[in-house]
Amino acid sequence: MRTNEEKVAYWVDLSEYDIETAEAMQKTKRYLYVGFMCHQVIEKIFKALYSKIKEETPPFIHKLLSLAEQGDFLNLLSEEQINFILEVEPLNIKTRYPEYKEQLARRLSPAYCEMLIKKTKELQKWTKEQL
Repeated sequence: MRTNEEKVAYWVDLSEYDIETAEAMQKTKRYLYVGFMCHQVIEKIFKALYSKIKEETPPFIHKLLSLAEQGDFLNLLSEEQINFILEVEPLNIKTRYPEYKEQLARRLSPAYCEMLIKKTKELQKWTKEQL
């Protein structure tokens, strides 16, 4: 059985892997998946913080603000961080459905994806500092 520290490290490692994947998707111009992976980075680093604070397995949910609320750290997030989360939140679901892909593809320009990765890294770093 894993210790809580091992569980936290597991989520951190997955988050690191996913940010590398987001960057790889940016380099290969697969912009649709940059947004999806940025959501995954935040979800996993939030699950690490949830595990650290609650000392239990995080819920099987993908809603970032719900994770923060249930993990008792929503109140630590700045307004700017919350606004960014609200921007990233739909990228997890909308990339999965054909009716949204074309709309998203137009929005996910190289510059927009660069911004997503930059802000995701900032939020990831901030969350790690809370660990």
